[in-house]
Amino acid sequence: MRGSASTSATGFYGCIKGLFCTNMESKLQLLRKHVRTFPDFPKPGIQFRDICPILKSPPALTAAIDLFEEQVRTIHPQVDLIVGLDARGFLFGPLLAQRLEIGFVPVRKRGKLPGTTVTAAYDLEYGKAELEIQEDAVSPAQKVVLIDDLLATGGTLCAACELLLRLKAQVLGCLVLIELKDLRGAERLKPHTVFSLLQY
Repeated sequence: MRGSASTSATGFYGCIKGLFCTNMESKLQLLRKHVRTFPDFPKPGIQFRDICPILKSPPALTAAIDLFEEQVRTIHPQVDLIVGLDARGFLFGPLLAQRLEIGFVPVRKRGKLPGTTVTAAYDLEYGKAELEIQEDAVSPAQKVVLIDDLLATGGTLCAACELLLRLKAQVLGCLVLIELKDLRGAERLKPHTVFSLLQY
């Protein structure tokens, strides 16, 4: 896992034979079937990958959490907290944290969290945005795994990793449902690793 910036579900489990591998493949197929593509949204030339059908389908949502859980239990069994990014990391993160019987911490857009916060800026196509985490959300040396729905250019996840490092947490890796490989977000996130369920 440490040798590459990005690992897919099929890549990680490719060497596993038997029933588990077959079960994993069936879950990935179920997820892929529930992703809709909308061309030219939100602007011409963009293929928007819509995960709303996954959220609407209990079997598909369960499959996603199953696969995330297996990855974390196998690669990061020492994890202390799941950190979810605003906003769709909030959909998967608490479910995964509950499965693992550990806590969940939100990273939000600026101005949404009470109390003392730590802020990091990241680039958008036309400007900048900022993410925040509560200063006492993570203790020094705690081991965390970040989760979001999509990895594109990697700006949001990079900013979230920066926040966690400023709080002196140990970032074990990042999980995403969908990775847009051509945008090379995983390269930008190095040395942090990325595990993605679906790649386009």
